[in-house]
Amino acid sequence: MGRSVAHGYAASKKYDFDRRLMILENETILHKRYQIRENLGQGGMGSVYRAIDENLSVDVAVKENLFTTEEYARQFRLEAVILANIRHPNLPRVSDHFVIAGEGQYLVMDFIEGEDLRQRMERVGILPEDESILIGAAMCDALSYLHARKPPILHRDIKPGNVKISPDGHIFLVDFGLAKVYQGNQATTTGARAMTPGYSPPEQYGTARTDTRTDIYSLGATLYAALTGVIPEDGLARAMDNAQLTPLRKRNSNVSRHLASAIEKAMEVDPGDRFQSADDFKVALLNSKSMTQQLLGTYTITPPPSEAERKSDPLKASNALTHSMPLEEYAFVSPRKKQLERERRSRRFLIGTLFAILAVGILSIAFFLPNSIPASVRRLFPFLPPASPTALPTEYTSVTQIVPVENPIDPTATPDLPPPPTQPVVASPVDQVGIPTPIGADYLQIAYASTRTGVAQIYLTDILSDQAIAVTNMPGGACQPSWSPDGTRLVFTSPCNIKKDTYQGSSLFIINADGSGLQPLPTAPGGGDFEPAWSPDGQYIAFTSLRDGYMQIYSYLLDDDSVNRLVETALNKPARQPSWSPNGRQIVYAYQRVTTYELWLMSSLGANEKQIFLSGDVLSNQYPVWSPDGNYILFSQRSVTEFTFPNLFSLKTDTTNPALQITMGVLSVEDVDYSPGGIWIAYESGGDRGYHVLYSTPSGANQARVTEDVTFDDFDPAWRPVPK
Repeated sequence: MGRSVAHGYAASKKYDFDRRLMILENETILHKRYQIRENLGQGGMGSVYRAIDENLSVDVAVKENLFTTEEYARQFRLEAVILANIRHPNLPRVSDHFVIAGEGQYLVMDFIEGEDLRQRMERVGILPEDESILIGAAMCDALSYLHARKPPILHRDIKPGNVKISPDGHIFLVDFGLAKVYQGNQATTTGARAMTPGYSPPEQYGTARTDTRTDIYSLGATLYAALTGVIPEDGLARAMDNAQLTPLRKRNSNVSRHLASAIEKAMEVDPGDRFQSADDFKVALLNSKSMTQQLLGTYTITPPPSEAERKSDPLKASNALTHSMPLEEYAFVSPRKKQLERERRSRRFLIGTLFAILAVGILSIAFFLPNSIPASVRRLFPFLPPASPTALPTEYTSVTQIVPVENPIDPTATPDLPPPPTQPVVASPVDQVGIPTPIGADYLQIAYASTRTGVAQIYLTDILSDQAIAVTNMPGGACQPSWSPDGTRLVFTSPCNIKKDTYQGSSLFIINADGSGLQPLPTAPGGGDFEPAWSPDGQYIAFTSLRDGYMQIYSYLLDDDSVNRLVETALNKPARQPSWSPNGRQIVYAYQRVTTYELWLMSSLGANEKQIFLSGDVLSNQYPVWSPDGNYILFSQRSVTEFTFPNLFSLKTDTTNPALQITMGVLSVEDVDYSPGGIWIAYESGGDRGYHVLYSTPSGANQARVTEDVTFDDFDPAWRPVPK
């Protein structure tokens, strides 16, 4: 049958280039027992498959997690045993678990036929109130059972896609890939921490520890979406006072006041204001319509249409969701939203028609009155008649133009750069193998600055174990770490007691990853060296310095301690935040030519400076960083005319396309750093309420905090390269 037999099944995996995840092919045999039949969806940590248990000839769901370390595998086995003892009418049974060394961890559960709540919402639109109450009551029963275990089990990922309705109308809470066993002040996970914007409460982003009330919030948000057709405002944004929850009845006035009040209470930002148990929430749901409480596990709703009914009803079939899409990477579209989209299309058509009429009018004027069109514009339309000799030459006009840069970035360019004397240019993992590096090949350690002891020091954290190890112990503090390309040393800024924009009197130091071998780098009188960036070949350190009285970029050669100024600007304008291209031949940096910072590019020797992104006088662009494959530059943008938090943008390096904003779902994004394989990014987020280091995929999916403590600041993340 063309099967591939595991353990050695790596060859049977194929790459999904868009999601950078390896997907098991159909008919692959896992653990000498489970034959893969269908990929039900994938997320940032792995996939969910439908498989056949060949020993029992039954369908099962196989949940994959691609994080594998010895410690993580040990904890996974411990908690999988706890999950395997779950027995409840509204929960699937976990029947098996196993770890394939170097590949992944797997939970095997009952496969529940039918449709999930997300698909039901897509099929029918807004759910009836009685049906939503029964779904909520069934989920409360399941949560009460999980929360009553010793130790308690938190689901942590309740959302419409994880509520399943079987062909007989029975309701199940599925997918324990992120389940958390809660043990007082300590908590361990069977899956990586993740958040689903709109459904996750603020504490799940790291503002406080999660507990049983975390699941209550997510269930409330799920019922809110079912009754309104709209995903509620994000919990973190509400906690930061950047958003307010729209009252449920404002979006659906047919919902009773008692039910709306119960759901909104479950979604309170402060856990102390929510229902304190799932049983309390269930009682409020049932009492909202004076419904008779059914026996445990007997809540049922209208079954989904059968396969035959779907085939006989083209409308239902056309609305069905595709299982091959990511689990929660798209939102359902309610009938109300579809109507709004139709109205938007009509407006776009009307505006397009008006523009077409206007264009025809302008061309008519240009054709019949050629003297009214400047020569520079007329040259673009060779079919226009020439202007008369009496027309005013365009060089005498006072029109100021901003001309976009053509082909602004050439990753293969070698301006003024001789070949490296000793080492070849280090290629990115993408260049070396021609395919994206899988999650298992990324080195999951991040260095960052933290004020947890009162003064900023640099710590190294393994994101799988959450253990932070202090690297520095500088009297004046340390920050802004940058790794050597072999991942064995760090260059950093000191003194640096807190996060600031500039560091007067600071110097650069080099230290080994284990905290030994501290070495100061030469500095000018008065200091003021900061924002270091180690070159890919390991020979240079580019940095920002105040040694000339204003910020300029310099390069330090490690072989002979020589320092060279790279940027020569007129009028003493600041240049800062250097970032090397992956091949080491170019540096992108932020340059303040007028009132805002713009993105500029130069060779590694400081030649051929040119602007690559226009800022204007309102938007300022800073903290540029190259992707490991050299195809993109990520940077932060904020307004200088009003208070706004910085947003993340992506600029493709080989075209003149405009930069695109990446919606991350957090308060702010600055100082981004890629993981070695380009699968993850680490960044800092925050403001006057404190700074925190997070990591996620470059698209913003699967966000997680490096630390959950909110009493100190974490900032300046630097992802460790894979040690050679």
